[in-house]
Amino acid sequence: MGESGRRISVAIRVELKPGVLDAEAESIEKSLALLGLHGITGVRTARVYTLEFEGVDRAEAERLAATAVDRLLANPVIHRVVVQPVGE
Repeated sequence: MGESGRRISVAIRVELKPGVLDAEAESIEKSLALLGLHGITGVRTARVYTLEFEGVDRAEAERLAATAVDRLLANPVIHRVVVQPVGE
């Protein structure tokens, strides 16, 4: 276990894998063109979750974040995930 009172934040970026339909991104791309913003060749959406931990070290925080990804935050069939500490 890490130092008591020390906070560690971990950012988890979840986005759709290439080839998976991103309806929200398609809608945004069309809307941007209607607003006169031309030259945009693609839009992708992603969610970023920031988990804050206290009383654990960085390795444990990353392990817990990976567990959150596996159990709740992403589907490995359709999502690509990046987990990284914040502010280090």
